[in-house]
Amino acid sequence: MALQNLHGILVALVTPFTDGGEAVHEGRLKAHVNRMIDAGVHGLVPLGTTGEFTAMTIEERKNVTELCIEYAAGRVPVVAGVGALSTRECIDLAKHAANAGAAALMVVPPFYDPVNHEQLRELLKEIHEASNLSILYYNIPSASGITLSPKELAALSEVGVHYMKDTSGNAPALTELLFELDDKITAFNGWDTLTFYGLAAGAKGSVWGATNIIPELSVELWNTLAVKKDLFTAQKLWRDIFPICKFLESHNYPSAVKTGMELRGWETGGLRKPFSLLSKDLADELSALLLAADSLSGKAK
Repeated sequence: MALQNLHGILVALVTPFTDGGEAVHEGRLKAHVNRMIDAGVHGLVPLGTTGEFTAMTIEERKNVTELCIEYAAGRVPVVAGVGALSTRECIDLAKHAANAGAAALMVVPPFYDPVNHEQLRELLKEIHEASNLSILYYNIPSASGITLSPKELAALSEVGVHYMKDTSGNAPALTELLFELDDKITAFNGWDTLTFYGLAAGAKGSVWGATNIIPELSVELWNTLAVKKDLFTAQKLWRDIFPICKFLESHNYPSAVKTGMELRGWETGGLRKPFSLLSKDLADELSALLLAADSLSGKAK
């Protein structure tokens, strides 16, 4: 298949549930997909950390992939998260996503017992060959337990990895990938509080969970900083956005994101236990940050 040209703001999509979390809520998911696309996002990345994939069955994950592709209706690419604890499950999910029409696959390494470098390459190679889709490697050492050098990350292009979501928080390593190894792998920022730096340094985009809450500001930052190259205006936008990103990273991330969506009046169904929405005190703190960003940017809720 032709290599997809992924770029821009790719929202790390939440998974809305029915109240109580018994099932995926298709109506809420459809409304949210349309909300994101209407705001101008450039792609959807369901079933990552923000999408609570670890709390879902394989069949539920397949269903969400199908629904996102159906609801996107070709307007933006869908990069399906297919990370799992075994090669067999990864390949099953990857084949399904390819048949459903996914543009690419996001793969996080097994996240209980860490794989070594050689095992990771073999896993990615098998997923790529089974699906014939490009892989977006989810580089999150804090969860996967495996840390690769920039050169090792770039060399994953030899086994079907053409993109990377960098959630390492390692800005110098990201810089090396962007400045010296961009002919091998396309790096996307995936660490909220480094979004401004990543885009200013030349990242082709961001896989961004905060976009679920602030899609308008996310797209505005991309257009201002990456497209128009207006650093001064982008800095002002980032002053609004940074406190929100800092807050999200200071708490359970999916909990904080879904709380932010609820504050904007967007029903999520909450999280699956043992996780839950943030307490009232924390929700009030996030609400104040959103209101401050809203008044400064002129964006209507």
